[in-house]
Amino acid sequence: MIVKCINLLDMQRYLDLVPLRSFVAIADCGGFQRAATSLHLSQGAVSQHVRRLEAAIGRPLLERHGRGSRFTAAGEQLLPRARRLLALHDDTVRDLAEGAEEVVTIGTTEHAAAQLLPRLTSTLEQTAPEYRFRFRIDRGQRLRDALASGTVDLALQIDSPDQRGLPIGDLALTWYAAPGWRRGSPDSPVPVVAFDKPCPLRNRAVDTLTASGLTTAVGAEAPNLAGVHAAVAAGLGVALLATLGETPAGLVECSDLPEAQPVALSACPRQGLPQELAERTAASLRPLLAPAASRRHPTGRTGAADDEPDLIGHAAD
Repeated sequence: MIVKCINLLDMQRYLDLVPLRSFVAIADCGGFQRAATSLHLSQGAVSQHVRRLEAAIGRPLLERHGRGSRFTAAGEQLLPRARRLLALHDDTVRDLAEGAEEVVTIGTTEHAAAQLLPRLTSTLEQTAPEYRFRFRIDRGQRLRDALASGTVDLALQIDSPDQRGLPIGDLALTWYAAPGWRRGSPDSPVPVVAFDKPCPLRNRAVDTLTASGLTTAVGAEAPNLAGVHAAVAAGLGVALLATLGETPAGLVECSDLPEAQPVALSACPRQGLPQELAERTAASLRPLLAPAASRRHPTGRTGAADDEPDLIGHAAD
């Protein structure tokens, strides 16, 4: 008779859902700090979650790579399994919770969130009271990945190639600079403050200047809206932003640069999202874009301060 011995230590190893959620967030958000922000945790807590998973599995899941980190082979193997475990857990909770409101996750970039989400939230609470809405703030490419994986139900995208996207309207683009900023000599490159690649508005800024025969140089780059605002306010260059007629605090419109064409904003639903809900969301946003053109100053003059609050950024990728 053969007796199979069971290692009691192996029986004690298990994968906790909370660390798994942090692990998946690192992949979706592109790093520890962004994962921590999306989960409303500290970066230390996310790091501790990864260590708990590594202790349970007995293998490292992430390794240093340059200034950042990347998944090990074990981490790559765990990621799709972690997604399935979390999806099964979330589906089970949702299906068994009697009378629970259906939660819809809307994804948007940080920059669109500042101006659109407060008004969108208020509108949806009135027009779709049977749903509970939550929001995810991320870069455009990661939002597209989240749509594909089903972790985001609907994403606000600019110039999206997604044929299922519902058109909302056009976002007018405006050049902004620090008060008193001047271009310098006509032959010198125009310094542009831009978001890290990939970013369609970064491309639009360069293309607009190039089409008018102007040379450009990236004077500063930033991964977030606050960094772009700070670099522009410091006089490091100009930025092309979609502000719905509101001037960011500490900046002024720059009228001596060529006008940029607007970008199209659309609501892109995940596969299987009720079409009626996607259409309701798009319809809720359309009136928010319409008044923007009338609120814009017909012309701005660099050097004239504007005291309106910083309510808005732009929908960068």
